[in-house]
Amino acid sequence: MIRIAAILVVLAVLSALSVVHLQYQSRKLVTLQEREQVHTRALEAEWTQLQLENSTWAAPARVEKIARERLGMLTPAHDALVSVDYSSGGAR
Repeated sequence: MIRIAAILVVLAVLSALSVVHLQYQSRKLVTLQEREQVHTRALEAEWTQLQLENSTWAAPARVEKIARERLGMLTPAHDALVSVDYSSGGAR
């Protein structure tokens, strides 16, 4: 009888220790998840900022201004424009 009681006490202690360990692991994982969520939000904010910056840098008016000022490019005269039609079966 004492042997059975001792085995039950040992099992109860082991069960209690496993509960404590699992709670610790659970809290550790929740903390890690929260940290990753903060990191995700920071990356989303950075992505939004980069998209805004990209749209600003690629704005047609800005590209045209740089082409005129830095590269000295001009819009060609109307009679200098050439139209190519590739819909008639491809290039030859």
